[in-house]
Amino acid sequence: MMKQKELINALFYTVAFMIIQFLASVLIMALLQVTGNGELLVSPYVSIASMVVCSVVTLAVYVPMGWAKWSKRYLMSRPWAVLFWSVMVAIGVVIPSMYVQEQLPELPNVVEAQMAEMMSVPGGYFVICLLAPLVEELVMRGAVLRALLLWKPERCWLMIVLSALLFAVIHMNPAQMPHAFAMGLLLGWMYVRTGSIVPGVAFHWANNTVAFVLYRLYPNPDLHLVDILGTNGRVLMAVGFSLCILLPALYQLWLRMRKP
Repeated sequence: MMKQKELINALFYTVAFMIIQFLASVLIMALLQVTGNGELLVSPYVSIASMVVCSVVTLAVYVPMGWAKWSKRYLMSRPWAVLFWSVMVAIGVVIPSMYVQEQLPELPNVVEAQMAEMMSVPGGYFVICLLAPLVEELVMRGAVLRALLLWKPERCWLMIVLSALLFAVIHMNPAQMPHAFAMGLLLGWMYVRTGSIVPGVAFHWANNTVAFVLYRLYPNPDLHLVDILGTNGRVLMAVGFSLCILLPALYQLWLRMRKP
């Protein structure tokens, strides 16, 4: 019965985070209406403010309540090589992930305009590349996956898959879900091997930063890899080159990741 409670906790942590996201957005919009600034509702700064409020509330709830564990122990072990290879994996996975996504049926992108606006203004990098990785790793690995592993520690990979599914769901955007699920598998493996969210935060930061830079360089959302690189042959070469970064980096992580 006690172990069943951990499954309920994992689902609760996921739903609670989604509710905080929703309420933060409602709060910001309500404040603008009350203060007579309703015309700002279409501003990208509304989304940025909502993400900041959501992040602050999440940190203020999940850590003090003990839903997610916060410790300096892993950082004190000086895992600099693991963090370096985590970033290299994030760099190496970008083009293969884009290539695979382009082969899948096109899914609705319900936040495309919102994300584009946020990445176009000052403050966008802070919330998308710094705040979001920290908070999402704290919730989805530090709380959700931790609870799932307490529920079924002998079914480790099944719990990683379940947490990756929940990670895809919290994005609430069909177009992001395949990538989020795949990244959730990788991030879950990193958490299980290290017992810490720190490598995941490093990977998540690098992943979001690459996406941010690519958008600033190529803001047209309809561009495909072939439009950027010129020919399908070059696209395949880029995928191959990226795999030459990704696979050795994954191997290095497999060698080096361990709990302190």
